[in-house]
Amino acid sequence: MSAELRTSADRSALLDAVERLADRYRAMPQSRLLGAVPGHPSRAAAGLALARQLASAALAAAGEPPHEFPDAGPFAVGDQLAVAGHEFAVAADGPQLAEALAAVRAVAGLID
Repeated sequence: MSAELRTSADRSALLDAVERLADRYRAMPQSRLLGAVPGHPSRAAAGLALARQLASAALAAAGEPPHEFPDAGPFAVGDQLAVAGHEFAVAADGPQLAEALAAVRAVAGLID
């Protein structure tokens, strides 16, 4: 498989994983959103941390200066994650995509 096809497949896998995770957050009741998970005070905080990580990496990949990704509250985490994940997938390539996919899967494992 060529590097271009591999990058395309990695990008698709990342986008699929981000969308699934974002949908899980969107469907989550407040009690679960606010429940603590290892390493984070809440599931929402874990999702926000991932969204911030993806947004920061997307800006860096695009050569843009970093800025703080806002905390819009627990009910917005799914949408924030989707936006940051899509922006990252457009800006990144190669190993960055695989690393991001691993991070998305790690958070997905935390919120079960």
